[in-house]
Amino acid sequence: MKKTVAFSKNAANIFFHILTDCNLKCKHCYINRDQHGTDALPIEVIESQLEVFAKRTQNANVIFLGGEPTLHPDLPRAVKKANALGFDSVTIDTNGYLFHDILSKIEPDEADFISFSLDGASPETNDPIRGKGSFKRCVAGMKAAADRGFSTSLIYTASRANIHELKQMPPLLATLGIKKFFIQFLGARGNSSADNAPNKNRTPDQNRAPDQKNQTEKTGASGKIRASGKAKPGEKARPAEKTGTAKSIKGGGQSQAACDQVSKEKWFDIAPQVAQEVARLGIPVCHPKVFLEPGETFECAGQVADNYFVFPNHRVYRCPLCEDFPLHSMEFDDGRLKKTPGINETDLFSLTIPEGCVMNRLISPENLKYADDGSPEYRIACCMLKEETI
Repeated sequence: MKKTVAFSKNAANIFFHILTDCNLKCKHCYINRDQHGTDALPIEVIESQLEVFAKRTQNANVIFLGGEPTLHPDLPRAVKKANALGFDSVTIDTNGYLFHDILSKIEPDEADFISFSLDGASPETNDPIRGKGSFKRCVAGMKAAADRGFSTSLIYTASRANIHELKQMPPLLATLGIKKFFIQFLGARGNSSADNAPNKNRTPDQNRAPDQKNQTEKTGASGKIRASGKAKPGEKARPAEKTGTAKSIKGGGQSQAACDQVSKEKWFDIAPQVAQEVARLGIPVCHPKVFLEPGETFECAGQVADNYFVFPNHRVYRCPLCEDFPLHSMEFDDGRLKKTPGINETDLFSLTIPEGCVMNRLISPENLKYADDGSPEYRIACCMLKEETI
């Protein structure tokens, strides 16, 4: 089987967000434009940053994301560049709309996987979460990709709003030609602010890529972010600039995502059983354990894996739960990948607390329970280390 993103110890993944624009406005979208930027990266910058990672990280999987990555008109060129650099695998994460006729501009052997997202086994459950008509378009996109010979995978982000339909996914998957199924646990990060909505001046059928010519300065929670301008021949794009005081991690209050997370009991009652049922169909399943029982080992992916989350404002995170805050440990500056001064996310990786994941304890304490003596009843496992059911 072809390779794709790997959620395991010693895995190396580059989650490359080439833009933050999207035609949908999913309720659980983790993109935070104040912290991630608002512009599409020029293809020259994408290629330059891929070259940096090719030299730094051997045997890495590249995953192109957004926003919606197929909105970027130069995505085919980015895919071809990643292949030429010899990465272990190249995956496109898409909502299924497949803009710019992407399937005709790349070959099945250039994209190891095209990964789609559905959050329900029916339009009645999926569309209120992801957008009207998205179920139909995503299913059509999956079938079109499979018909052209592409290997396809499907991501299902489980929440209180759709966990009941996870049980209905196995028969649907059997009809779609899916080669791998990912069950995700809803994370308490990101936002669904009005700034994430598609341009109101566009017609539904246009859904064009963001204008890369008009670059503006955006002021976010961490201060001023200057988006990268399109690189001219012989020039390098400007790095993001951050000034001001970062907001407190605890200052944001309880997120909607935290309110929508599935309970431990419901998760264990449904997710493992569905994973086994799908695996019996011959489809490998990847899903997080999330809740560790007493005696089970907790490991932070920041210490045992090699993951990079790259954003258009040139920030590079190692932990996805840190992405709502200016805690990135690396950033691109004048084409070079540099470490940022502390305090940053790496200062959290080595901390040991009874609850397991430090960032989960800070931003999503609602999913923890404590005994009468004050000790946690279980620990939360890292979102980047998952189980595989085959």
